[in-house]
Amino acid sequence: MKRVLAVDDEPHILKLVSFSLAAHGFEVLQASDGLSAALVAEAEQPDLILMDVMMPILNGYDACEQIKGNPKTAHIPVVMLSAKSQVAEQTEGLERGALCYITKPFTPKELVKRVSELLED
Repeated sequence: MKRVLAVDDEPHILKLVSFSLAAHGFEVLQASDGLSAALVAEAEQPDLILMDVMMPILNGYDACEQIKGNPKTAHIPVVMLSAKSQVAEQTEGLERGALCYITKPFTPKELVKRVSELLED
């Protein structure tokens, strides 16, 4: 079973992402800020991280950079999941280590399809 770390400070988004992925056979770990995400990633070694950008303590860009800079977590793909849809904002995420962007709003079906594609063996 593939494991996905969902990171968002908005409880309803975190619940939607978690429920949608779990309903399709993924094990879902959760974090509500970037610092917690980096710690959970190191401890749990998920197969993929879905990371919001605008969060307290450590934003998604900084968390992504921290995860990618840690030899224990650098191999984990990070997908930014954000309402920040401007090209400059997406470019910043990619430059700091994100694999790609999924913009909010999204449908659960789109999210599951994209995550499934990214985690195909």
